Amino acid sequence: MQYVYIVVIGLHVMAGVFWAGTTVTLARDPEIKAERFIQPQLGAAGMVFLTGALLWYFFHGAYFGSMEMVLALGILAAFAAAGVLGAMVRAPSRRLAGANAEIETQLRARMAMGERIAAWLLVVTVLCMAIARMV
Repeated sequence: MQYVYIVVIGLHVMAGVFWAGTTVTLARDPEIKAERFIQPQLGAAGMVFLTGALLWYFFHGAYFGSMEMVLALGILAAFAAAGVLGAMVRAPSRRLAGANAEIETQLRARMAMGERIAAWLLVVTVLCMAIARMV
């Protein structure tokens, strides 16, 4: 059974690092074309949510103490980050194909803002994961 824990934790960490890393990178450099990364970002987010749910089931179950409260705050921030990426990056990226230069500039500015907001939300998520171990 310990192998299952190791695999699930490994997948959770690797997907989370990819999701947070690409989001922070795209937030810092809007010249990178975010539309090329949105599908892998959202795929990694899905993997994080799936493996996170398994980890919650394995290690926390029905108990809801102070550690779980802090983790729940991080989970809410992660869901918000995924929602922001979906609304502010994926939706505009679909409209880029037929856009003129002015519209493309506006869409890219919106996408960059979405990446910045999502990056801060993921920072909150990571902090909650770190703090939860101490409470």
